[in-house]
Amino acid sequence: MNLQQLRAVKETSHQGFNLSTVAQVLHTTQPAISRQIRELEQELGVELFARHGKRLTGYTAAGREIVPIVERLLLEQANLRTTAADFRSRDQGDLVVATTHTQARYALPRVVAQFRRRFPKVKLAFHQYEPQRIVDAVRSGDADVGIATESLALADDLLSFPCYSWNHVLVVPPDHPLTDVVRPTLAELARHPLVTYEVIFTGRPHIDAAFARAGVQPDIVLTALDSDVIKTYVREGLGVGIIAAMAFDERTDNDLRRIDASHLFASSMTRLALRHGVEIRSYVYDFIELFSPNLTRATIESALRMSAERESREYSI
Repeated sequence: MNLQQLRAVKETSHQGFNLSTVAQVLHTTQPAISRQIRELEQELGVELFARHGKRLTGYTAAGREIVPIVERLLLEQANLRTTAADFRSRDQGDLVVATTHTQARYALPRVVAQFRRRFPKVKLAFHQYEPQRIVDAVRSGDADVGIATESLALADDLLSFPCYSWNHVLVVPPDHPLTDVVRPTLAELARHPLVTYEVIFTGRPHIDAAFARAGVQPDIVLTALDSDVIKTYVREGLGVGIIAAMAFDERTDNDLRRIDASHLFASSMTRLALRHGVEIRSYVYDFIELFSPNLTRATIESALRMSAERESREYSI
């Protein structure tokens, strides 16, 4: 049994049993992946994956029990490396954060500036994804930390923490009729074409839910992945923008007008997620606390410990 075999099994599980994709992820060939899986199965004396010809179609009964153990073995191997690296050098290494454009553009610059001053030797990388890919990146270990709204709370297999709540605002040109309305209603808003986020992004479910509850059909003429694109199309006269409040900058957006929408749409919660059972470098704790001061090292360690104890009890049953 070796790490290459374990990684082949893990990625086969993560990539929907598609060996071509597994080979691409692990930078090898499909025959090599098939061989590694077969060798491990022969050593264990059981098949882990059901097959139809040469194609893998799912888990066997043994595979459903054994693959989670493989995942834990690989996680502990990664934890061993992480712990050793922290003892070698507590202020040098890598930190990968998976997040959305809005968080990376508006919420994180201050945090990054403070973090870089404190840890100049740490290589920091941001991967900007849509919410489900953020979940997947943390789940697979491709990212150390995930930051997003809503989606992280739905991932039961991740450990997520609330960081801060925020509201939406309306953005319009200076001469737009809504600038004369102190507290616009959903019915008044629906009289205008709207430009906002795609369904999976940045609190969009709260927008849809508010219109649905009010029995009002909005005229959403354009959706986009990030706030800057929405503001661009508002400037072009396509409609009223609905964006996260943090994404409106009084200095750079002085050609637009901001209208409070906290009375129209429910507030959203930005969350930070970690993988269960993972060992965390010391500087990652600092990054997290800079982003959300309530998330101290003691708080996170306690949550990780409770998660590990709960998983241990479930595994022993």
